[in-house]
This record gives sequence, structure tokens and C-alpha cells, in this order.
Amino acid sequence: NPGVGGWAAVLMSGEKRREISGGASETTNNRMELTAACEALEALKQACEVTLHTDSEYMKRGYTEWLPKWKKNGWKTREGKVKNDDLWKRLDEQVQRHHVRWEWVRGHSGVEENERCDELVRVAIDGQRG
Repeated sequence: NPGVGGWAAVLMSGEKRREISGGASETTNNRMELTAACEALEALKQACEVTLHTDSEYMKRGYTEWLPKWKKNGWKTREGKVKNDDLWKRLDEQVQRHHVRWEWVRGHSGVEENERCDELVRVAIDGQRG
């Protein structure tokens, strides 16, 4: 971290299920977490009620607690510019399209879709490494 990374999401609606994933050759865990959420929300063709499950406290707390302050302060913190502000802005734009409820899940705790995302991420990382 930084290095090769991957992101993945499992989208479900009733009986429908779709998996999406990708990667980057030079990235961080946090960028990949944010990318997964952005890509998942962007994949929805119309405004939806979404329960977004994440094992990233950084992303959940970032959006639900910190983002309003960042926006109010011109995307600055006491330490300087908000890290990953490009992805936070992209995520915020997508969340505004939908009604999103955030749910944190413990990583590697047997939650089926979370475990599947981990598998897809490993495949995406392998694909980046060639």
C-alpha cells in the first residue's frame, strides 16, 4: 500500500445478481474501497434504494461523518487537502442519485457476498500483475 490493488462489488436485486470488479497497478486500499462503491452505484441504471454493505470503516465513516465537514471546508482538513477527494466527490455524486443506507460488515467474517468480493479482488489483482 501503495501498490497493485483490486476492487469488487456484488449487486443484488431480488433474484438478480451481478458481479463487477477491476484493478489498478498503483493504488491504495482506500482508493479501491471507494472505487468499488462508485462503480457499483454507477452501474445502477436508475435511482434506487440501496443498502451498501462495506467492510471499510474509512469509507462508511468518511461518507456519513466526515464528508459534510469536508464539503463545508472546501475539501480541506487541518492537515491539508482531503485525500482521495476525486473519489469522494464521485461517490457523493452517485449517492445523491440514490437513497443509500450504509451497513458496515466485519471483513473475513463469513458474510457470503463480502467473501465473494474478496475473491473477485484477488482475481483482479492477479490480472493487474499479468
